[in-house]
Amino acid sequence: MPLDQTLRDQLFDIVGAKAVISDVTAMEPYLREERGNYRGKAALVVRPGSTQEVARIVAACAAAGVPIVPQGGNTGLCGGAVATDDVNEIIMNLGRMNSIRAIDPVNFTITVDAGCILSDVQKAADEKNCLFPLSLAAEGSCQIGGNLSTNAGGINVLRYGNARDLVLGLEVVLPDGRIWNGMRALGKDNTGYALRHLFVGAEGTLGIITGAVLKLFPKPLEKATAFCGFDKIENATVLLNRARALSGDAVTAFELMPRIGIDFCLAHVAGNIDPLSAPHPWYVLMELSSSRPNSGVRAAFEAILESAFEDGIITDAVVAESQSQANALWRLRETLPEAQKPEGGSIKHDVSVPVSCVPALLTEGMAAVIERFPGTRPVPFGHLGDGNIHFNITQPKGADTKAYLEQREEMNRIIHDIVVRMGGSISAEHGIGLLKVDEMVHYKDPIELELMRRLKHAFDPANLMNPGKIVR
Repeated sequence: MPLDQTLRDQLFDIVGAKAVISDVTAMEPYLREERGNYRGKAALVVRPGSTQEVARIVAACAAAGVPIVPQGGNTGLCGGAVATDDVNEIIMNLGRMNSIRAIDPVNFTITVDAGCILSDVQKAADEKNCLFPLSLAAEGSCQIGGNLSTNAGGINVLRYGNARDLVLGLEVVLPDGRIWNGMRALGKDNTGYALRHLFVGAEGTLGIITGAVLKLFPKPLEKATAFCGFDKIENATVLLNRARALSGDAVTAFELMPRIGIDFCLAHVAGNIDPLSAPHPWYVLMELSSSRPNSGVRAAFEAILESAFEDGIITDAVVAESQSQANALWRLRETLPEAQKPEGGSIKHDVSVPVSCVPALLTEGMAAVIERFPGTRPVPFGHLGDGNIHFNITQPKGADTKAYLEQREEMNRIIHDIVVRMGGSISAEHGIGLLKVDEMVHYKDPIELELMRRLKHAFDPANLMNPGKIVR
């Protein structure tokens, strides 16, 4: 059914003609998902400029029974911000709502619109000599509302936590158009249910986040970065424990990369260099930081690495002597996802297990995949410090990409079975969206699914908020 003309006129009246996109060609960037797995349909893309406009749009759509798909920077990897094939759906993109509302460096908080670009939030904090630690590859285009709606992770979770741990208060437009003002900047508020945690990670299925009060931290004044080579994956977790203990828990990042990933980066990304003189099966990019001047971070780092080398934990390492050298090391990690693309199809898994189980996950998972699909090339990498591994599996050389990707479900079952058996999660930081709804049904405890569905029905009985995502 085409969109009712009365509702269409209402939406134009609420936001103005310039903030409504109805041309199919102009809508295209809002209809596709980053990886190309999903492309939906929509009647309109609406771009509100304020919380009040969001509320009026939601109320009008609720009265007309028209579903809404909330969308931030559309950088998600699971189809959570993509419309389905229902041409009645409205995409609500919050990119115009991009104001930094307030910064309180004494309280270490920043209050922002949901459409603020993540890197802009980081810069605003930096200008007040503070740190907003959420950091991920898409930070130049992703929006904070989307980060919160998917409970984004990134490279600093080990030290500062996920997005959920960085939010103190929220402003949310509920499915009936009312505005919940939970914009509290309190470190302690023990007055019943912490409602904000229902909306963080809900991917817009319970309401639309329009504003947030976020935690800030003292700005690091000293950093030390090293690139370490290992012969055995088990030694990586040994180094992590030693570094945390001997540095006073100053480890900010601890990123794992396999040799094949380094080879991809060197082959396909101009300017990358191999930091060590000889190849190693595994590598860790480790960073320590401190907000205290003359903290001795560099000396502590060198002592940690020296003892690790003497005990045979690492086989080689290089410590960055300047910020430019540190940037070159980080560039290997940051370009690894992109470097996989020229190698053909990649079946990707965003999983987590307890840190102590990561070596077993890698050893067992790679062996199982290669045995079932000979010639496949596992490229597991990611945030070893918090147990989150992007267990990507590149197609065999010369294989047909389409045929390879059609094996996704069977390969998912191999990896996810191992992960769940180890007490892990099939989605560590990317969310569920459309991609993993069926996997949720397969693996989630039935009682958990029942409770989630009850919440969804209680908040959104008409199923108009991002339908089809997370729970069905």
